[in-house]
Amino acid sequence: MAFYYDEPAHTFSEYLLVPGYSSEKCSPANVDLRTPLVKYKKGEEPAITMNIPMVSAIMQAVSGEKLAVALSKEGGVSFIYGSQSVEDEAAMVARVKGYRAGFVSSDSNIRPDSTLADILALKERTGHSTVAVTSDGTANGKLEGIVTSRDYRPSRMSMDTKVRDFMTPIDKMVYAPKDTTLQQANDIIWEKKLNTLPIVDDDGRMLYMVFRKDYATHKEYPLELLDSKKRHIVGAGINTRDYAERVPALIDAGVDVLCIDSSEGYSAWQKITLDWIREHYGDSVKVGAGNVVDAEGFRFLAEAGADFIKVGIGGGSICITREQKGIGRGQATALIDVCKARDEYFEETGVYIPVCSDGGIVYDYHMTLALAMGADFMMLGRYFARFDESPTNKVNINGTYMKEYWGEGSSRARNWQRYDMGGAAKLSFEEGVDSYVPYAGSLKDNVNLTLAKVRSTMCNCGALNIRELQEKAKLTLVSATSLVEGGAHDVMLKENSNSNYPK
Repeated sequence: MAFYYDEPAHTFSEYLLVPGYSSEKCSPANVDLRTPLVKYKKGEEPAITMNIPMVSAIMQAVSGEKLAVALSKEGGVSFIYGSQSVEDEAAMVARVKGYRAGFVSSDSNIRPDSTLADILALKERTGHSTVAVTSDGTANGKLEGIVTSRDYRPSRMSMDTKVRDFMTPIDKMVYAPKDTTLQQANDIIWEKKLNTLPIVDDDGRMLYMVFRKDYATHKEYPLELLDSKKRHIVGAGINTRDYAERVPALIDAGVDVLCIDSSEGYSAWQKITLDWIREHYGDSVKVGAGNVVDAEGFRFLAEAGADFIKVGIGGGSICITREQKGIGRGQATALIDVCKARDEYFEETGVYIPVCSDGGIVYDYHMTLALAMGADFMMLGRYFARFDESPTNKVNINGTYMKEYWGEGSSRARNWQRYDMGGAAKLSFEEGVDSYVPYAGSLKDNVNLTLAKVRSTMCNCGALNIRELQEKAKLTLVSATSLVEGGAHDVMLKENSNSNYPK
């Protein structure tokens, strides 16, 4: 007969942390959030250690090159989405590895034959008032001019006015060659009293923009995650179908770590993929696997050679796998079970395999719960999709700015490989939805706020690092009534009152 679990599966919201003793050293400034990304042997150091326990989900609506750079600056890692051509994904990785701090790829570009109406629509979409005018309207087209808000007056100009008629043309602009250093660029900006300095190649094609405001606000990123060549660390997603072509291309592009992007990891397909990577690259290529929800799944992927293992099925905000297939497990219960198996495996073998909690994070405090339950880091989709740096459009819905967000199991993503079970090369039915999430601003501001909460809670538990939190944490299940008690109740809130809205 079928196996039945004795206890129901629980989610993060059903748990609270019970405070522990806080010594005089328990200050958020003293909390160290470093955590291993890939497996290591007892007594050794992992090949990659992150400075914060956050990675971005392998999703079209989340992990593009812009977010990868921004998250690396804060100490985490992005996994560039694999549901695109091998060439396009490798090119994204290469651009992240080739990124130069302070040199920004322009994401507001237009052709000279576009109109003022096009300029206003672009400004509405991106929020940027500085627009590069290139021959083909792309970030790397031949630079022909620039438009700022000082170049036009919508109230006195026709919406059909061509950009070429009011832009500042290239022959009246100050720009710099490709080998210009950041210090040289900033010197030019201040000497010429510029707000923006374009950097062009030998053929006059746009490479980067350097902004005065970035110089004024730029500070060192103490947690920035860089490789030995001072390049940003970046990951990339792969699938179990075209790995023989995709993996070599990503390695050539400079990728630091890979992850098999799959809805369910306890399968022969993942072992076959891991076997191929180990046969051709040994242990030099780091690759995570998943997703699993129990000890058996963890043990299978551990023995198959995974460098980290993801936990979670059906808990993502845009995931409807449980609804469609009746498969999954409450994220908290799944995580606790897998982390126990991880610790037992470490005791048996001396090999520590980091666990990534993927899905189920609704509030910031859920991240601290996930860490306390044993996760080494979290993979986040909706959380990062809300930020300026995610690749999706910012749209106005009934007066509120939102960001588009869709699941890899939706028809929009067309990512049948993620749900591949050896059948036809198509998505038979959807396991994800197409949606919006509230726009939240910059990644830096939000991540810093979130991690401030995590550090503060860790201090309440008497822990100054993640391992100490896992050893000292005391967790309690809560009743439905206490969930109500935990929020604001029996009062009338003011409209501008702060709230712990879902992330």
